[in-house]
Amino acid sequence: MSVEVMLPGVCTTVQDAGRYGFQQHGVIVGGAMDPVAMRMANMLVGNQPGEAVLELTLKGPSLRFHEDFLIAVCGGDFAPAIDGQRIAGNRAVWVRRGSTLQFSRAKKGCRAYLAVAGGWDVPVVMNSRSTNFRAGFGGHEGRMLRANDWLRANSPGEFSRFLASRLAKQAGANSFAQAGWHVPPSAFPCIANPTVRVIRGEQYDDFTADSREHFWSQPFQVSPQSDRMGYRLAGPQLSLSAPLELTSEAVTAGTIQVPPSGQPIILLADRQTIGGYPKIGCVASVDLPIFAQLKPGDVLCFQEISVGEAQRALYEREMELRQLQVAIQLTAEWR
Repeated sequence: MSVEVMLPGVCTTVQDAGRYGFQQHGVIVGGAMDPVAMRMANMLVGNQPGEAVLELTLKGPSLRFHEDFLIAVCGGDFAPAIDGQRIAGNRAVWVRRGSTLQFSRAKKGCRAYLAVAGGWDVPVVMNSRSTNFRAGFGGHEGRMLRANDWLRANSPGEFSRFLASRLAKQAGANSFAQAGWHVPPSAFPCIANPTVRVIRGEQYDDFTADSREHFWSQPFQVSPQSDRMGYRLAGPQLSLSAPLELTSEAVTAGTIQVPPSGQPIILLADRQTIGGYPKIGCVASVDLPIFAQLKPGDVLCFQEISVGEAQRALYEREMELRQLQVAIQLTAEWR
């Protein structure tokens, strides 16, 4: 084993792109709450975008490296430090064996992602390494990390070895060396009082005119009763114009359900596979990473978007991520 967990943090789990193809059997998709940050962290160390990473929530872990490692941290600001010296996020960092990586409480955002060259080596269960800690499988023993756990990484690829070699020479006798280039903050969604784009849901017209108007015009606050399964929001009460009997049906990431309380719930990574509450809307996929970085008490507003506009925005982000991957490889090789 090569990485020792000294302190586990609040909720540190192994996650990847998710467990697809089993929802008909009641198995949740799971995976990283912020897929953009996960993908960027993987790209920075030369991994495939969906390799397994550590997802940190609210307070990060303390990890001791017993081998040399190439790492990257993306997402929220958890003030990462190696042997007491701060390192920058959103860039590749070579870490010498014997060093300790520590994270603090989240100073900005809610979740960060730690990628290592090769990806974390945990068993593949139903085509995914992601942790389903409610069901107790996937990830590291189907649970959050604990103190005294040990982790290992898969063998890094050619580009990862090349980058690690260059940074190791740069480090000299130091504990670590950081790449001189990084992913700019502008590549990540804005989480300061964000406006989240939403497509009308199947039961949108069944809500009262006042509810529909308030949904678009009034702010909502993230409730403390929020987790990876869904974010509960506090704001204007949304109500139906008449009682409605619904059959439970499939739900997806971003589905906005409205239970009898009238306070909406945004279904996220660990969402159930079906739901029976009326759906006033669905968050555009391109904006789902925003919720991964919102903490209880944060405020957001909704803005209507059409299906075509949502697809276009997602396509444009996908093109930006692919261009970024090419830019990372070219910059690393050139420098």
